[in-house]
Amino acid sequence: MSKPVDEDVRFRLMRLLEQNPDWSQRDIADALGVSLGATNYILKALVEKGQVKVNNFRASDNKLRYAYILTPSGIEAKARMTAGFLRRKYAEYEALKSEIHALEEEIGLGVDAGPGSVAKR
Repeated sequence: MSKPVDEDVRFRLMRLLEQNPDWSQRDIADALGVSLGATNYILKALVEKGQVKVNNFRASDNKLRYAYILTPSGIEAKARMTAGFLRRKYAEYEALKSEIHALEEEIGLGVDAGPGSVAKR
């Protein structure tokens, strides 16, 4: 099973491809904040799984470029990944709320603290 961080990067990459199929691997890597090599590795894996299809096209500067299109199985996988992503983020959110509450109690802040305070809202 892949790590949540890897899963998050794959999910975010698939979302980017859905919105920007004509982006280069460098554009994708920059947007995700990962290396070009990692982007290439993930894209190759998605192509091998049949979740992404690569189409050639000519860019305006007359160089050959690629379009990365989610296949029907890629769209289905992205939907599953969305559910997993949301579960992880909700869990992180709840853990963060608990930690904030514990810190507020530690320094004596409560729910009744005024506006502009760090108090729980």
